Amino acid sequence: MKRSILNYLIVLASATMIAATLSSCGPKDADIKAAVTKQMQAMPDMSGMTADVKDGVVTLSGEVKDDATKAMCETVAKGVAGVKSVVNNCTVAPPPPPPAAPVVIAADDPLTKGVTDAIKDFTGVKADVKDGVITLTGEIKKADLKTLMMSLNTLKPKKIDNQLVIK
Repeated sequence: MKRSILNYLIVLASATMIAATLSSCGPKDADIKAAVTKQMQAMPDMSGMTADVKDGVVTLSGEVKDDATKAMCETVAKGVAGVKSVVNNCTVAPPPPPPAAPVVIAADDPLTKGVTDAIKDFTGVKADVKDGVITLTGEIKKADLKTLMMSLNTLKPKKIDNQLVIK
């Protein structure tokens, strides 16, 4: 009985030593991290990426410009010796906002014609146009003011200077 327990302990100690030896033969996490980082720094699209390694599992983080670059980061990391798996926490940068549409300011001649057409139904209202600015004078009913202003705004003037007296 003592002999079988002794044999069991020897086998257990041997197995522990073999496991420790085999686990120390593989690349260390620090070496894997250095190799992944070196690979990523060599590629301009991945230069801002970071990699953390624990037990051979690489976790990638940072911001990339598109989904293709995100996939490429993962492929590069998987190609490094000793990497067991890759967790890709990279985020894709949002697209830039579209440029604002330029404000179109109507020239005075067509603007003057449009203003004349817009105010013809509003007796007591006079308008002058100069350098894209419409100057309104005279009198108008409160109920008609909104309609007039909407029709003048569709002409896209630089400014509407409202000097109307509201009745």
